[in-house]
Amino acid sequence: MREIKSIEEIIDDYDNFIIDQWGVMHDGSFGYDHAFNSINILKSNNKNLFIISNSSKRSKTSIDRLPKLGFKKNFFLNTVTSGEMIWQLLNKKYFDDKNKKNCFHIYDEQKEDGLDFRDGLNFNFVEKVEEADLILACTPFEKLQPIDYIPLLEAAYRKEITMYCANPDLETVENNSNNNVFCMGAIAEIYKKMGGNVIIKGKPDVSIYIKTTNQINLEKKRTVAIGDSLFHDIQGANNFEIDSVLVKSGIHKDLNQINNLIKNHQINPTYIIDKFSI
Repeated sequence: MREIKSIEEIIDDYDNFIIDQWGVMHDGSFGYDHAFNSINILKSNNKNLFIISNSSKRSKTSIDRLPKLGFKKNFFLNTVTSGEMIWQLLNKKYFDDKNKKNCFHIYDEQKEDGLDFRDGLNFNFVEKVEEADLILACTPFEKLQPIDYIPLLEAAYRKEITMYCANPDLETVENNSNNNVFCMGAIAEIYKKMGGNVIIKGKPDVSIYIKTTNQINLEKKRTVAIGDSLFHDIQGANNFEIDSVLVKSGIHKDLNQINNLIKNHQINPTYIIDKFSI
């Protein structure tokens, strides 16, 4: 792992830049000034820019939101979210079912696509997990903590219900705060450790990288991923066999902790940088 001060130090080594959003480009409400500069410089150097996000939003929602955060959406060749991957999977798998499956939907009405995520999905949405055939897990219910999900997950496990997790992230940065908040992936991990079946299609699964970059003839040696999560951005890059840059201003801020995680989990970034800056 090589420490760099600026993305400019590696700009000539890569043609394709796969960039994470939360903690790298913005904090959920505002884009970072240093990220604006980096994106502009990369684009002016004719780099292919992609966004891969472990967001439970549909891709179109994320794309349309970029200008509100200060970014030009036409700067990016493709933007794909984990939510889009799960929506497409569920739509393809259950679209022709004559007998609709019962789906228990975990979501926060104040966040992400909420009820709009259901549009086009061929399910009966039920209020009790005991009545469900599957779980669609998008964003944590408002005000619930991870421990509060245990009774729900136990009921789901007894019924051998599969959870489709639209956001595999364990945690993310909180708006204008140094605190991290837990994401749906943390609940999915609890369910998995209980023995439950969990399906994800976001980072670190390679399918989202293939989907995002399939419109060009990708040369992996000339491709780098930039993100703030060792377990998703960097592990995903490792799985996809491309280089990676770990941003130290997002989820992981302490270098000693980072080094311990790298050693214990054998997840290896190519570079480390304080923030996504030029």
